[in-house]
Amino acid sequence: MKLFSMKKAGLFFGSFNPIHIGHLAIANYLAEFTELEQIWFIISPHNPFKKKENLLAAHHRYHLVSLAIEDYPQFKASNIEFNLPQPSYTINTLTYLSGKYNNYEFALIVGSDSLATFHKWKNFEQILKNYLIMVYPRHNEFINPYNAYQNVRIVDAPMIEISSSFIRKAIKEKKDIRFFLSEKVYQYITEMNFYKK
Repeated sequence: MKLFSMKKAGLFFGSFNPIHIGHLAIANYLAEFTELEQIWFIISPHNPFKKKENLLAAHHRYHLVSLAIEDYPQFKASNIEFNLPQPSYTINTLTYLSGKYNNYEFALIVGSDSLATFHKWKNFEQILKNYLIMVYPRHNEFINPYNAYQNVRIVDAPMIEISSSFIRKAIKEKKDIRFFLSEKVYQYITEMNFYKK
């Protein structure tokens, strides 16, 4: 039996509605300053914890992510959840990917604010047991409720307080926020008149 080395990929789940420079900077940091060799952006058709209103169609969000990352080989856009049962549960996607890509070792990338509700995730204990969870900071005051778990690692990434909801609100208010988005993403959103209503 031939032994092969496992590739390490971080799974960055999100609605990416739209993807912005905050997402890209965090992923860039993880790709360059941790052992992760790749970052996969997993575009969620619908997050069970979020309302569907103002959610751009999944194929548009996938296209925006693809535009944002196309020049950086360590990044990959994934629409894998588009064909999985809805709503999207992280454990189902992790199980599917681990079975399909058995030469990969996957880590889960989450913001520190997500740990506050992590106990509400479907089969969260199974995720804690079987996957490395890399946590990036979202707020100044942060208490890790899972510091007893070996698989939970706090990453010293830059704190970037930009949200997709801020982007959408700014576009609706006709603000020029081109520097909050990659150039190609900004152009596509402008051409398509997204988020203006």
